[in-house]
Amino acid sequence: MADLNVPPRRPRDDRGWDGFQHPHPDGYRDNAMPYTGPGGYAAPAPPASGPQWVGPDGFAGGYPQPSGGYAPPPGPGLPNLDDDDHDGEPRRGRRRALVALGGAAVVAGGAALGLSPQIRGLFSDDPAAGDATGTVVTDGTAARPSGQQPSTVRTYTEQNESYMGSRAGLALKRNAPAGGRLFAGPAAAAAATQVTVKTVLAKDPIRHLASRTTFGPTPKVLADIKRLGIDDWLRQQLQPEKIAPTKAELKLAELPTLKLSPTQLRDQRDQLNERGAQPERETVDATIARQIWSDRQLFEVMVDFWNDFLHVAADFDGGEIYRNSFDQDVIRKHALGSYPDMLVAANKHPALLIYLNQTDSRKDAVNENLARENLELYSVGVDGGYTEKDVRQAAMLQTGRGVADGKYRFFPERHYVGKVKILGFSHANNSADPKAADKVIDQYITYIALHPSTARYVASSLATRFVSDTPPKSLVDRLAKSYTTNKGQIRPVLATLFSSSEFWASVGQKVRRPMEYLVATYRSLGVGPEASAGFEGDKRRTPFAQGLRQIQDKLRELGQYPMGKPTPDGYADVYVAWTSAGTMVDGWNEAGDLVAGYRKQFTYLRPEKLVAKPPATAGAYVDALAQRLVHQKLSAKEKALVLGVAGVSAGAKVDATFNGAIAAVARTILASPQHHLR
Repeated sequence: MADLNVPPRRPRDDRGWDGFQHPHPDGYRDNAMPYTGPGGYAAPAPPASGPQWVGPDGFAGGYPQPSGGYAPPPGPGLPNLDDDDHDGEPRRGRRRALVALGGAAVVAGGAALGLSPQIRGLFSDDPAAGDATGTVVTDGTAARPSGQQPSTVRTYTEQNESYMGSRAGLALKRNAPAGGRLFAGPAAAAAATQVTVKTVLAKDPIRHLASRTTFGPTPKVLADIKRLGIDDWLRQQLQPEKIAPTKAELKLAELPTLKLSPTQLRDQRDQLNERGAQPERETVDATIARQIWSDRQLFEVMVDFWNDFLHVAADFDGGEIYRNSFDQDVIRKHALGSYPDMLVAANKHPALLIYLNQTDSRKDAVNENLARENLELYSVGVDGGYTEKDVRQAAMLQTGRGVADGKYRFFPERHYVGKVKILGFSHANNSADPKAADKVIDQYITYIALHPSTARYVASSLATRFVSDTPPKSLVDRLAKSYTTNKGQIRPVLATLFSSSEFWASVGQKVRRPMEYLVATYRSLGVGPEASAGFEGDKRRTPFAQGLRQIQDKLRELGQYPMGKPTPDGYADVYVAWTSAGTMVDGWNEAGDLVAGYRKQFTYLRPEKLVAKPPATAGAYVDALAQRLVHQKLSAKEKALVLGVAGVSAGAKVDATFNGAIAAVARTILASPQHHLR
């Protein structure tokens, strides 16, 4: 991750776009004036002739050493576990039962990174041709010596791996499957693979497939896999364009900004403000809706994967105009297609160019943000073999790319002309023709997207998402080979993953992050996108739109929401990054609200209707309810804890309402490890 020049994150509210302050009369200048921090905007001193490197202190100001500035954000503390109960012993017993059940699987809130403000440059248009492959250290600072590995200079590793070096991470590694082999197809791999790891989850391949390739199994998903078979169901999921939209996806028309172009969003700003529409937040709302209700579940899982891998935050100064277009034209367009094509498209999209300040980079005042992240985060990875010298040359090569009138534009007068050599890619880069110069940059982006280190980085990230926090080397090697053989096409890599025994052996090896837990809860409870009878909204937005915004606000409280990380590294995807009792309890409370049907913008099954024909005894009822909510029975110990919440024995007679305790029993099952694990 770049250690400077990330756009400052500003507090958000519900006042529409008025929360954004732009230094230009029309409110939407593509190249904003330099930001100097709390004091506002001011023009820096003119640069000296020749290439200059823009740092936190202006031109040639150098770069500070990182401080490792991750810290948990302030929060309200532990929420109330028992807001639906009366005082007394049952209250304390219920709390003990919830903690005992949920303690095996920990999720958490996010972390905030302190960021240095950027000073952007005013640039001259004087020509600056030359040879960027020389050995001169352009900024002369000891903190950023040219020619060294970035991971060595900045003393950190790739994000997921940095967490796995902890004691908790080592414990997870000891329980991970060690190796495996490739089969002719997913069904053959599932049939031949024995699950040997310790886990509370049922060793059922259909449940396992549904847990990993969707945002939470539902009775319909499980029935579809059984009916179609593993191979045909996966084949269908890998062709999302052939899957009909659901009722909820059709209701996305109630979010007015989703179909508007960046130009239309600018032109209709006042009208949308009056309606309370916030485009960047509606993009997040729509993503949440698709995660909960779309039948294209594997596609949505991959969209979420790429939103973390090729991350552009929704909440950046420009996100209100460009983030939805980035979602549609970059991430969703290529999510199951070609990653090289996705990276090329991203590097020509205004969202990424503005987010990482490429619009400010010119041949005589070079901003390295995008060039660094292209290497460190979006392709080869921090240990992928590049050096600080490679970053600088890439930054010089990528000059000239910018935004004008809301669209990508190449500015030849800003582009550095001269020989470059970056991680094995070399080019004379000497053409004055803007199309030819722009094409060279595309060739470089494609080169790093197909680099062997990128193949391994993408493979490791996919294996971490779908298999284990400590994916076996055998699987990563196999996926990297598939990526290279298929020139970055993602469908063949996923086919290899699902045909590998390591995938089927990894039952119980992934913990749901806060967003995944909450979305899975909506899916498990069968929440519907229509409003409850008699609900009246605020008249500015439909009940569906209001409800989605409330879910987004809850996810923000939990510390994870789509496109939510302010920095370009995206959310970590390993268990030990999300260990917070406060967030776990807050998630349980939200599950309790959903069981009770408190969000009237949606419709619910009454808790006593979750099981079609409730058994007459408490123990059998718990078994049936667990099968409905977490798709398997609980252990004898877990079952006893759930019964303790209701204060009854397994043989006690109960009615459909569990003698009035059905909501508490359902909520407790949703706090179990079986619901926290995926």
